[in-house]
Amino acid sequence: MELKPGTRLKSTACDAEVVVVKGSGELALECGGAPLVAVDADDPKVDLDPAHAGGTLLGKRYTDEGATVEILCTKAGAGSLTLDGAPLDLKSAKPLPSSD
Repeated sequence: MELKPGTRLKSTACDAEVVVVKGSGELALECGGAPLVAVDADDPKVDLDPAHAGGTLLGKRYTDEGATVEILCTKAGAGSLTLDGAPLDLKSAKPLPSSD
C-alpha cells in the first residue's frame, strides 16, 4: 500500500484505526496479522492472528526500528502493528529539560 503522511487506515482484524504521521512509499502495514485498509473501504473482517494480538493503544505513536515511519493510533484495537513483517515499537516521549 502507498503510504504518505495523513493517510487514515483501519484494521480488518480488529477495531484499530491509525493515521500515518511520518514516512512514505510502498510499504506493507498490518495490524493483527492482516493488512490495513483505507478507512472508507468496505473490506470484510478477518480473524485476529494470536501471534499479532499485542494491542494498539489510543493516542500512542508507533515507529519502526529506523524511525522512518511513524503511526498514530486514533482508535484502540486488539491487534499489534507490523511494517513489512517487523513489529512496530511504542514511541517513547522525549524527556523535558530540567527547570533547575
